[in-house]
Amino acid sequence: MDYKAKISMLAILAAVFIAMFLLIDIGPNWDYALPKRGKKILAIVLTGGAIAFSTMVFQTITNNRILTPSMIGLDSLYLLIQTFIIFVFGSTSLTVMDKNINFLLSVALMVLFAGVLYKLLFKREGQNIYFLLLIGLIFGTFFESISTFMQVLIDPNEFLIIQDKMFASFNNVNTDLLLISIVVLLLAAVYFARYIKYLDVLSLGREQAINLGIDYDYVVKRLLIGIAVLISISTALVGPITFLGLLVANIAHEFLKAYQHKYLLVGSILISIVALVGGQLIVERVFTFSTTLSVIINFIGGVYFLYLLLKENKSW
Repeated sequence: MDYKAKISMLAILAAVFIAMFLLIDIGPNWDYALPKRGKKILAIVLTGGAIAFSTMVFQTITNNRILTPSMIGLDSLYLLIQTFIIFVFGSTSLTVMDKNINFLLSVALMVLFAGVLYKLLFKREGQNIYFLLLIGLIFGTFFESISTFMQVLIDPNEFLIIQDKMFASFNNVNTDLLLISIVVLLLAAVYFARYIKYLDVLSLGREQAINLGIDYDYVVKRLLIGIAVLISISTALVGPITFLGLLVANIAHEFLKAYQHKYLLVGSILISIVALVGGQLIVERVFTFSTTLSVIINFIGGVYFLYLLLKENKSW
């Protein structure tokens, strides 16, 4: 089976799951239920696409398939920003009440952080993947510690607002941010369009990319900023999901057996949509909301992460 056939199969499977999600048990009040389910499925598709795309690009520029943007502290930074806003201004401040302003502020700060991180990780010569992982863990732990410190000092009622943002929830998707998320996502797609052609060469490594004429530092810095924007969108919509990107990116590599990113990016996005929509169907129809999709994804993703670590360890 060639690449196009595999991608077509994934597209059909995603379309079937989306149709099932929209139409099963819709009842006579379909004019009320259908728009509500449509907003939810749109948010899930945007989230899945943003996470899959950003993780695939991040793994390419780091040349490592066990890393995700979450591991360098972007999710922790988002929670720190939300905690800091409520800690300083209170839950009734404009930035909290107006979700669009909150969203744009979070994106701007995460992009700024991505720029700083680039200076620390990629600008110097000789930095390797272990340094990236170490710095990422330090940043993530640092952000979480500051967030926890502020959370124990604030009013318990305001802590409940932060708590809603600490855990990913596909049962209560933030549909108020759909319009601005779509706009930012379209702008990000235009931004990435200039650099997608470099991904196949970047996957060969820094030295080979430079030898083939790519301005490595320039391209990587801009890709890292785009990744920060995509992670901001997905985290603002449903909350932090640590292992989804790891799962879908590696499954795309194993399923497609391709190196061209025009296939890998599309394949990983479709796998992400299938996993999220199919998983949410199971949570709603089989488990009747007794558990959440994020718990299942993080459990399976955690086990798969350990498998990848053991697999890499054997190859050493």
